[in-house]
Amino acid sequence: MDRSGALRLAPPTPGLARVRSAEVAHDEPGAVDRLGRALGDDLAFVALFVSPLADFGAVMRQAARRWPESVVVGCTTAGEIGAAGYAEGAIVALGLPRRDFAAVPIVVPDLESIDGEELVGDMIRARTALIAQEPRWSSEFAFLLVDGLSIREDELVSAIAAGLGPVPLFGGSAGDGNRFRETFVALGGEVMRHAAVLCVIRTDCEVQVFSLDHLRPSETRMVVTEADPARRIVRQINAEPAAREYARVLGRDPEQLSAFTFAAHPVVVRFGGTHHVRAIQRVLDNGDLVFFSAIDEGLVLTLADPEDMAQHLDRELQRISKGREPEAVWACDCILRRLAAEQTQQTRALSAILAKNHVVGFSTYGEQINGMHVNQTMTGVAIFPPRDPD
Repeated sequence: MDRSGALRLAPPTPGLARVRSAEVAHDEPGAVDRLGRALGDDLAFVALFVSPLADFGAVMRQAARRWPESVVVGCTTAGEIGAAGYAEGAIVALGLPRRDFAAVPIVVPDLESIDGEELVGDMIRARTALIAQEPRWSSEFAFLLVDGLSIREDELVSAIAAGLGPVPLFGGSAGDGNRFRETFVALGGEVMRHAAVLCVIRTDCEVQVFSLDHLRPSETRMVVTEADPARRIVRQINAEPAAREYARVLGRDPEQLSAFTFAAHPVVVRFGGTHHVRAIQRVLDNGDLVFFSAIDEGLVLTLADPEDMAQHLDRELQRISKGREPEAVWACDCILRRLAAEQTQQTRALSAILAKNHVVGFSTYGEQINGMHVNQTMTGVAIFPPRDPD
């Protein structure tokens, strides 16, 4: 989207019509109609990533009317990713045509009472229906949108994991810019808080679900000695007040801790032989630290060192593509990656890489990959043409 708010479409490269994307300014008159004209009507699935500056309910109700025969999902964002890379104040739309995709949605209406057995049953029924609908297609993946302030993503993906089978999953937690006040997800015109929407998608395209981050564990470790796991709050680290001890380890003034500090100096924990980021969201007035994902007493936190983010992203997207040009890379990118890019003055370089690789999506308050809720990562799916288009 240019400075005037004009519609921006994905580049008209041959073959890209299998995955369609467009964006408009959040306050553009007739925004959804303009997106509809760009994406077309023959869509199995539509995803809308909506700036919190927009009237989310109105956008989703209009989208449900615009694509009445499609599965339409959406969420509020902490920033958008469009045709030119990172965007702000936009509505970004992704459309998957029926000729190559089929989708079944599953709503989790209340994250306080997740019924794992019912959820697994719904997933099995969704997969069975898709296989019956398109038995010749062989690729499947699942996409999850979840309230980013629910503090229930870890429990949700754990429940979902039991029903995934061989189906890879990626997803993102809805955002609210840098405000952290309210986040929304939607299925069609039904807007929800403290809820999630899971979509199982089948396609004849080749797909590669992935997760990447540019962080490497250092030798500096800390131990959580007092926490409130239900609220993802750490009160003490190394038996000292959490914010003060974290700042001491960094050699920083505890009064100067900010989102930029947390983005530049994340911590990771080791599970199953692999390190996963446990990003800090904010510091409370009493010196406690609030985390974006599950935390508990006794956890060993390892300070992570960042690689050059632009070089890492370019290398990883090339690795995922394996020399083939993707139709699109549909991504959920943590808000802390965007903040780190701003702090290191790499926003423009990262945007160029995102645009070159046809990345579309949104900045999140957390990401999901298979059975895990993670932070400061990019999760997504790279979509390639079928090996045999016939």
